[in-house]
Amino acid sequence: MRRRDRAEPRLPVDLSVRDLDLRELMDDPDCDPRALERTFRRFAVVNALVSGWRTVWRTHVMPALPVDGRARVLDLGCGGGDLARALVRWAASDGFEVEVVGVDPDPRAIAAANRSRTRGVVFHEQSSDDLVAAGERFDVVVSNHVLHHLDDAARSTFLADSARLAASRVVHSDIRRSRNAYRSYALASPLVAAGTFVRVDGLRSIRRSFTVDELRRALPAGWVAEAAVPHRVLAVRDS
Repeated sequence: MRRRDRAEPRLPVDLSVRDLDLRELMDDPDCDPRALERTFRRFAVVNALVSGWRTVWRTHVMPALPVDGRARVLDLGCGGGDLARALVRWAASDGFEVEVVGVDPDPRAIAAANRSRTRGVVFHEQSSDDLVAAGERFDVVVSNHVLHHLDDAARSTFLADSARLAASRVVHSDIRRSRNAYRSYALASPLVAAGTFVRVDGLRSIRRSFTVDELRRALPAGWVAEAAVPHRVLAVRDS
């Protein structure tokens, strides 16, 4: 049996183009459910260290919220829900009363998210088109580590849906592919990866991800691609 956290090759790896043939282990519907559950929990640690969302909250999300301080925020593809819970904490500390709705079409993700309850956060097994069909609207729409999973058609739908759902701004954050990002993650991820898919899937995610120029070319009119730290790329659209 292959180890769940078996090593991906370190450099030299061809990072000059997106490797769209790679699939992440946790996307397999038959993957080990215990390893998947641990992976969702461990994302809270990994994202806190590498996602840069505290800065994105201050620079891109908070300025787009209503001036009365009350807002609804949508987290598309919420996974285990760590970003949704963090957004509520940061909002409260900055004087905002924010409700965050986290949605994900994967029932395994929603089950993991609902194992931890946080005031002001709700999770639903839904997709972006479900919300559009229901006529939902949110002040700000965000996602983390979703774009690199999507093929061209799915990405087009996802971007169009998120634009329809947002009254003010959309911010999709993902990994910015580079040699430094791959090397840094290859070295650091074993510290938190035991018994999970964190290491293998993280390295595969980097290889599937965009550079800023690639994302800029992939975005429709009205969207902006931005570099962020550490090793991040943002797709931003104002309504």
